[in-house]
Amino acid sequence: MAEERRVPSSVSVTVAHDLLLAGHRYLDVRTPEEFSQGHACGAINVPYMKRGASGMSKNPDFLEQVSSHFRQSDDIIVGCLSGGRSFKATADLLDAGFTAVKDISGGYTAWDQNGLPTQD
Repeated sequence: MAEERRVPSSVSVTVAHDLLLAGHRYLDVRTPEEFSQGHACGAINVPYMKRGASGMSKNPDFLEQVSSHFRQSDDIIVGCLSGGRSFKATADLLDAGFTAVKDISGGYTAWDQNGLPTQD
């Protein structure tokens, strides 16, 4: 019998900000170019997708790179630009054994629109 995939839970940017203040860590899965244009304060950038000659493709080293910054038991909130990549990344992290990961609904766009703290 196939194992059921855990469905990520998503939180609003205001809840994500409260979680960040409470000690959760922010994983930003946008490209380095997107990240350099602004990100949540203290965010760690590990791209979920990479740009190549044939366009965007999944970063084959994503889980390994995340594991170099986070433990599987860390409280992590995952964001991207609008919520698509972060939802997929959160699902992959849950499948890989990370236990306390939440997707940020609306991503950095909603974060910035709500006037939450950012840095360049």
